Formats: sequence, C-alpha cells, structure tokens
Amino acid sequence: MSAKLHIKKGDTVYVIAGESKSKEKTGRVLEVDVKNQRAIVEGFNMVKKHTKPNSAHPQGGIIEQEAPIHISNLMLADPKTGAPTRVGRRAGEKGKLVRYAKKSGEEIK
Repeated sequence: MSAKLHIKKGDTVYVIAGESKSKEKTGRVLEVDVKNQRAIVEGFNMVKKHTKPNSAHPQGGIIEQEAPIHISNLMLADPKTGAPTRVGRRAGEKGKLVRYAKKSGEEIK
C-alpha cells in the first residue's frame, strides 16, 4: 500500500530545502512519484543530461531538465496568501475528504 501524500500534480509548492538558488521560491508540480516520495517541480533542481540524437532532439547534445525533489523538502503554498502551509484533510461536501491549508483554513482545489 502506498502512502498518502500532501502534494498532487498541478499544486503550487514552496521549496523549503535544497540548493540555495531554489530555496524559498514557489513552483508548480509537474509530476509526483508516489513510490519514491519525490516530485518534479517546474524550473527547480535543473540538471544537465547528455543525450544521443533522437526524434525529440535530432541534434542530441546537452539538455537541461528538472530532476525529482523529495516531498519532505516541499510545502504547499497557501491558496489565499501564497505562504507555505501545512496540509490537513477534512470531510467536505458529500462526505468526501478534501485537503485544506492549515494557516488560512482555505480548501485546496
């Protein structure tokens, strides 16, 4: 059974740890790897990758792409203020669990 994560694809997150140029900035989650508890955040943790020529990159060479960041280094950005916040779960309409920001109490879509 996989663990329930506080971050989903499309969320705006605040990077709380890592390299100094990425720390304390916000970005959008592109992908979440639940098994390894990692997420790829747009524009963060950029690495250079050497590639052979292929259909996507006919020239080949060195491309820059995002590398995964462990989710413990990410906090959800509050939808109201944009500040980092912890995430809670509560029953919403129709009894379904919804995520909410603990700082403002605002529901996270």
